Amino acid sequence: MSGHSKWATTKHKKAVIDAKRGKLFAKLIKNIEVAARMGGADPDGNPTLYDAIQKAKKSSVPNKNIDSAVKRGAGLEAGGADYETIMYEGYGPNGVAVLIECLTDNRNRAASEVRVAMTRNGGSMADPGSVSYLFNRKGVIIVPKGELTEDDVLAAVLDAGAEEVNDLGENFEVISEATDLVAVRTALQDAGIDYDSAEANFVPTMQVELDEEGAKKIFKLIDALEDSDDVQNVFANFDVSDEVMEKVDA
Repeated sequence: MSGHSKWATTKHKKAVIDAKRGKLFAKLIKNIEVAARMGGADPDGNPTLYDAIQKAKKSSVPNKNIDSAVKRGAGLEAGGADYETIMYEGYGPNGVAVLIECLTDNRNRAASEVRVAMTRNGGSMADPGSVSYLFNRKGVIIVPKGELTEDDVLAAVLDAGAEEVNDLGENFEVISEATDLVAVRTALQDAGIDYDSAEANFVPTMQVELDEEGAKKIFKLIDALEDSDDVQNVFANFDVSDEVMEKVDA
């Protein structure tokens, strides 16, 4: 998932410093609220909440915002919305399969925004199940390189159930079964290895290799989708080589 992952992590970094920061914060806060509602306000007993809080902190979301989100989600403070998760499926330019995960309190608004973003950017909606079979639910942990080698990371996580470690340039990506995510994350912590995010994501089983033109089109589509406040995550089965990434960045 090299091109996609590398692009996603670079973009995430950029989002922290540019105009999309507010949108990113809102999505991270929503994650925390939903995790607290599902599993309670104690991060030690609620791994999903723990990981949502960690990710928010790494993205510089203020602690008071994080605390409020936990309280709202757990019903200890007024104002929490009743969010539901909805998955939409579709195809982007060049036949790229796209899974769109929404967290929304208004199903009709979410559906309409997703449809508009898709049709305006060369995509089309697909029936439920027609795209999702191309993805597996996996645990994905992003580890900043620093002084670490791939062997350091492998040694820490192999016995905990990690399946592979990928080199993304500035980061390593550790993939596991979704059910082993907490064990792998804990193994990294025990080894004193810092990580940026740990979450269950949809990882494609096969990929569509894109050239510069194709990459620009799919990035534009994903940006348009992520611009919707209801869209929490976008997963797509494209791959972009380092050479093509450099051209697109330039």
